[in-house]
Amino acid sequence: MMANETSVPSAKPATLAAWIKRLDDVLLPVPQAAHERVCKAIRDSRSSLRDIAELMQNSPALVLSVMREANSHTQGSMTEPAENLEVALNRLGLKRAEELLARLPSVPAQEIPLALRQLLLVSQHASQQASGLFASRLARLWQDIHWGSLLFLSPLWPMAVAYPKLLEEWELRVIHKGESARAVEQQVFGVRLLDLCLGLTEAWHLPVWVSQGYTLLRNEKRLLVKALRIAREDDALRHQQLLDAEPNLRRWLNQPANTVLLANGLAMSAQESWTCPHAERWQYLTALYLQEPLADVQQQAHQQAVTSARTTLMPDLWHPALSLIWPWHVQKVHRGLLPAPPPTAEALAVWRRHCTELLQEPSRFANAMHLTTCARDALVASGMQRVMLLMTDRAQSTLRVHQVDGLPRDATNLSLDVVNSTLLQRLLEKSAQVRLTPDNHAQFSALLPPILRRLFAGEHLLLRSLSCNGKVVMLMIADQGGGPFSETTVQAFGKTAQCTEKALHCFTNRSA
Repeated sequence: MMANETSVPSAKPATLAAWIKRLDDVLLPVPQAAHERVCKAIRDSRSSLRDIAELMQNSPALVLSVMREANSHTQGSMTEPAENLEVALNRLGLKRAEELLARLPSVPAQEIPLALRQLLLVSQHASQQASGLFASRLARLWQDIHWGSLLFLSPLWPMAVAYPKLLEEWELRVIHKGESARAVEQQVFGVRLLDLCLGLTEAWHLPVWVSQGYTLLRNEKRLLVKALRIAREDDALRHQQLLDAEPNLRRWLNQPANTVLLANGLAMSAQESWTCPHAERWQYLTALYLQEPLADVQQQAHQQAVTSARTTLMPDLWHPALSLIWPWHVQKVHRGLLPAPPPTAEALAVWRRHCTELLQEPSRFANAMHLTTCARDALVASGMQRVMLLMTDRAQSTLRVHQVDGLPRDATNLSLDVVNSTLLQRLLEKSAQVRLTPDNHAQFSALLPPILRRLFAGEHLLLRSLSCNGKVVMLMIADQGGGPFSETTVQAFGKTAQCTEKALHCFTNRSA
């Protein structure tokens, strides 16, 4: 657990006021490199406020912390809250800014919780969408558009640090299973997320366009539905006629504050898919707002996503721009339409060689790491793109990673408590295999630890437990990028598991 998490009690709050207080107390971690650059600039007398603000921009958590601190003393005064970072720095002063930086946790980027880094990436993507689609057209308002779109999701950032599992449960049930958001939020948080986000934007005195966006989502969905019906009309002239017939709707639609909500809607929905119903709704609404053809807006949104990915993409994070570069047949694989290609004859020859090594008697392996390396290489040769091999402890209460391939480097340090997953408990009872498919994915993935759902994103996955001397000692997890398997690879997975199980038995009993 990170230092800034330790001060946050694990029990979740029960009321809206308690939630706001709890999340307000969370100190957001800042990437060490960004922290050092900004501290150095503050101490350099040649640095202007604009120079310092530009350095801070690449760390949204730092931006939020500075703006919150600058606006914390505006309540009850005649001073308007700072609406952008440069004004906030000016009000705060360099001495207080340096004191604030000293209080914030500064850690290597990879040690910042994955859930927070993923949310920050979405916020940066939204800011890029807002800049590319709206800021050039509304040049005088570019700062309002930029800071509003970047900070729109900021009420969820401390949640991703203090209660990431609650956010994961919400995502699984609402986004992937299609359950009612209202019902899930009442069960998971005890309050509506929109109420919580709005409460935090007001407590932190964030830019007014942020709170306007949450107010719209909470209280004025009827306007969004009306606008969407008009947007789905094919004829631009028909759009204008329908809007002219409803002047209140036309006035609401033309508000510049809507750019913040539209940009975040585009970025959030694209995380699921560029062609899912959520994404299409926000694309239609954006096209209506800009009075441009839908195809043009889609093309611009794709271009802005690519621009965003160039600066924000990290190996263990998902950016929607990644799917834009897939050829059509590969996209169909990832969408679950086509299976992955079978391994080549050369790859299968390598796989057979590794299996032969596993079956060799007496065991040729010097230690367990040597054995699991051979098993991992066999799975990779068979066509698996992401592989994880875990070993149990003596009490079978914990699974620790021994080997990975195709996964982020920090996955090698993973340790899983079996008690938190009924699926893992079942797999450790005896040797067994589970294959996740689109038909059973919702059922089984809900029983997996959230970290495994993130590392093996997709609807197709194989898990197999291996026994030695009547006791499960290893778990194999593998997929072909989350898309449908090649059946040849599935058969090779089963054969590799059998060979590895025999190798474990031979290695363990070698002295006998």
